[in-house]
Amino acid sequence: MSDALNYLIKTRPETLGHYFAFLKETGKHLDPKTRNLISVITKVHSQTDRGFRQYLGRALREGCSPMEVLDALLMAFPALGLAKITWAVDIILDMNIPGFAPDVITQKAPPVGQWRDVMASKDVPDGEVLRTEHDGRGLFIYREKKTYQVYDSHCPHQSTDITQLAVKGTTLTCPKHQWEFDAKSGDCIKKGHTGLQRMESKVVKGRLLAFW
Repeated sequence: MSDALNYLIKTRPETLGHYFAFLKETGKHLDPKTRNLISVITKVHSQTDRGFRQYLGRALREGCSPMEVLDALLMAFPALGLAKITWAVDIILDMNIPGFAPDVITQKAPPVGQWRDVMASKDVPDGEVLRTEHDGRGLFIYREKKTYQVYDSHCPHQSTDITQLAVKGTTLTCPKHQWEFDAKSGDCIKKGHTGLQRMESKVVKGRLLAFW
């Protein structure tokens, strides 16, 4: 959000409040992926650098694939034009998101995943972050009472594997470029723009299962 908009919110809240209430109601009948892709397109149309980076990150966290992001940009060509699309792609390249690398994005879709038995759910300390390995894949697990979050242990920036030594409380720090992540949400909270890859998980008969 710009300094000017922050100023108007503080000085004229009775006016700007209606605007933000309107924004909150728009798109409520859309699924999260579609809503976030539309938000990405609006930021490209207005060429808002910080806003585009923010909403691109949200779209990827909601499950949009890099190819779906490119499809959305290209589908909006009649409104955006080539100059704004290349402006957006330049920012994507600057963000160094591994999934957008040409050799990765053009690969065929991987085989359908499966539910994997990771560990006993009781072995994950409540309120703490635990790193483990399963089927050759590093995982971070955060537990809050009966709620579990499971993340890939690789930093989304350049796929650096984050170790248990990088954990302080509920913050994970990539040793390569010091991107920091909140284990409670998976969000990147410092340096970068893209959160950790979250995996669907569930507890069945005392076992924590994750899907990939």
